[in-house]
Amino acid sequence: MRRVAAIVALVLGLVGLVISGAGLVIQLLPRHFTAGEQQAILAWEVGGRWRSLTAGKIFPASIDYALPGTVISSIPPLELQALRVSIAPQAGCAAGVTDLAAADLLRRDGCETVLRATYVDQTLSFVMTVGVAVLPTPSAADAASSGLSGTQLAAARGGVELSAGVHTVHFKLATGYDYNRQLSASIAAGPYLILYAAGYADGRPRVPLGHDSYSEAEMASMAQGVATTVASTLGATPPPPHCPGAPGC
Repeated sequence: MRRVAAIVALVLGLVGLVISGAGLVIQLLPRHFTAGEQQAILAWEVGGRWRSLTAGKIFPASIDYALPGTVISSIPPLELQALRVSIAPQAGCAAGVTDLAAADLLRRDGCETVLRATYVDQTLSFVMTVGVAVLPTPSAADAASSGLSGTQLAAARGGVELSAGVHTVHFKLATGYDYNRQLSASIAAGPYLILYAAGYADGRPRVPLGHDSYSEAEMASMAQGVATTVASTLGATPPPPHCPGAPGC
């Protein structure tokens, strides 16, 4: 009986040792996130970029853009630069857009804040404001974007107003810019709605851009180049999350 009891105790001790060792190995092995956990981590990282990145990272000091080959035939394509001249203080969603309709739309979809900056081209002929409306989810940003109309050029005649959009940021070379917006558009990038508006920097009234193909092309190229750069910075998909394998990870 003593021998049997000793054998049983030895077996139980070995079993306990194996279980303890297995638990230790599991603690030390890298954690494997489920698909749902990975998506939640990725969404959290993208959604927090507007807080973690500096204003200079979100709105770079200069942004390259190119004119379409239909305007200027050049190999390689003619590279131009948009230069940042102003970054506005963080604003509420209503203060960051042009009218109550746009403010109500953003509020409906859970807008948290609006960030804005102003750029000019190298010749100081064109000026634009790019804005970032922070929404809670990509679907909310898509809904807000679909609620606003797509790219619009100012009417050639008749004084038709542009659709609602970003409230422009003034600086000393752009007096009256808000009144003379020539182009207005928006795009969604993850949980962010990128709004932009462009016009002439010299305060001239709206003109039929369709009759000036070069001005139309450069203004649109600059505005879209700045907007897509800001969108790619904020909305880029981060690398898949992984656990380094440290205890407690």
